This record gives sequence, C-alpha cells and structure tokens, in this order.
Amino acid sequence: MAVGIEFRLARLVEAGHLAAMSRDLVETGLGWSWTPTRVARRIRCKDSVVVVACSRGQIVGFAIMRFGGEEAHLDLLAVKQSYQRAGIGRRLIEWLEESALVAGVPIVYLEVRAGNRGAQRFY
Repeated sequence: MAVGIEFRLARLVEAGHLAAMSRDLVETGLGWSWTPTRVARRIRCKDSVVVVACSRGQIVGFAIMRFGGEEAHLDLLAVKQSYQRAGIGRRLIEWLEESALVAGVPIVYLEVRAGNRGAQRFY
C-alpha cells in the first residue's frame, strides 16, 4: 500500500494543479471555491500545512489543514481515483495528525458532504 509514493510539503508552483484536483475530485457540483489563488495562500500561510503525495514525480493526492489555537481544520483531502484505496489518504491524514500533535493541537475538525458515503466511511 502506498509503495513508491513520496509525501512532502506542497510547492507554490503546484497551487494550480492542486486547485484543479479540488475542482475535479472534491468540489464537483458545488462551484469552484479552492482556486489557484486560494490554494497558493494556504501554501504560503504559516498557520497551514499543505501536503502532497507523488508517484513518479506526479501529484496523485493532497491535503490542506489549517491551525488555530487549540484546534485544526482539515479543509481538503483528495486522491486521484486510480490511486484510491492504496493507503495514500490514510498516510496524508497521518502526516497532518502528527503535525497537529507537534504543534500541540489536540483537536482536528473536518466536514463531509451528507451524500458522500465513501468519505464518511474513510474518516
């Protein structure tokens, strides 16, 4: 599971790609709110962590979490469909959980659409 996948912090130049993934994988039918500008702000923000999962140099998943006080909020998590169920989402969450613990943040919140049963089972 997740063999050969590299996990690292996102680079500013990748904001457009992550935004497109959000549009296509997360925000389908909702309108596009995680634009390249918004993702770039999170990559630059000292109170956010943006992690990517790469296979052979190509981004196949990512997650964005912001920190505030005693809690964090998982804003986005997406894994390309052809890479789902390979442990990538779990490893992204583990990275973010460890970041929260290191920051002394004991609580992480997230939101899932009511009709997204797959995401509900995952979380």
